Amino acid sequence: MKPKKRFSRRRNLAAYNPQQLPDILPPEDDRYLVKVYVEGYEDVAFWRSIFDHFRNPYLRFEISVPNRDDLPKGKKVLMSMIGKTNMESVLLCVDSDFDYLFDGSTEQSREILAAENMFHTYTYATENYLCYAPSLRNVCVKATKNDMRIFDFERFMAAYSRAIYPLFLWYVYSAQLSHESVFTLAEFRASVRLGYVDIRRNGENTLAWLERNVERRRITLERDNPDMIEAVEAFGERLKSKGVESDNCYLYMHGHTLMDNVTMPLLMAVCDKLRQLSVAKIHNSKVEGVALKNELSNYTNTLRSIRDVLLDNENYTSCPLYKQLRDDIQTYLDIMIGRIKAERPAPVSLRCNFEP
Repeated sequence: MKPKKRFSRRRNLAAYNPQQLPDILPPEDDRYLVKVYVEGYEDVAFWRSIFDHFRNPYLRFEISVPNRDDLPKGKKVLMSMIGKTNMESVLLCVDSDFDYLFDGSTEQSREILAAENMFHTYTYATENYLCYAPSLRNVCVKATKNDMRIFDFERFMAAYSRAIYPLFLWYVYSAQLSHESVFTLAEFRASVRLGYVDIRRNGENTLAWLERNVERRRITLERDNPDMIEAVEAFGERLKSKGVESDNCYLYMHGHTLMDNVTMPLLMAVCDKLRQLSVAKIHNSKVEGVALKNELSNYTNTLRSIRDVLLDNENYTSCPLYKQLRDDIQTYLDIMIGRIKAERPAPVSLRCNFEP
């Protein structure tokens, strides 16, 4: 008997029959539809999980990229829709990038903060929520099926943030001035990435290696731009009013750099050790021969891709920045439902159905 082929996600998406596309189901009820447009396909799941916490009897939300024939995507596309859409029917959801931190000091920041139908992440991007330190242990458990605690992600990420903080300030400050050439994203990424990961003593050696790299770059920046030193320090003081501290700046740094060059290498190192512990436990059992082989195979089949688990992570709801986003959406709901109730009164609660 030929072995059955396992289901594969990789398919030729262009090879479909237009005559066999499924019909869209009609609405389940008469709730008013609000279209929620996001920057890209990778953002649909994140914002769906956000709006799932706000189910109510009056409004329903449908998340998608902008619905135009030329298939536009990105923050600039959504920015172009400000003033051309209204909060009753369309919401625009974007990554904050640094616009929240700029606090209206740039034209784009002012436009985003003033738009009544635009929500922003407060973190740099959605990836920063996915990499929220208190949630990372759970990512490891789901990926390895091992619940042993061998690494303190919260303590490490706080120490990581303190290590990169001087360069974080230089990068954000130069970006605000549109002088990113002073300290480019590529230079920032190269300076704060974890090119060396050793999880012993909770990453002590890795942090020491990182601190040396950061210090070298800081000295170079101050040598080449002595007239900016005091301004950068003053800028750091202003950022504190936005919630930025030396031990949490990872939430505000470039999202893909955080995910690809910091969080993923760290998760891979920790998960590798957790898998080794699980395999060692099986080998140290009394099971032998075929039974041992089957047990190892059973364990291996339960493992999941670390990146897939991370992308599915929704355990960021205790993050203070998420609570700000939640409050913004709740304010919008209070306004909209208040208008609807004035036309169609009904005694229902207006609060979101989720409390962390």
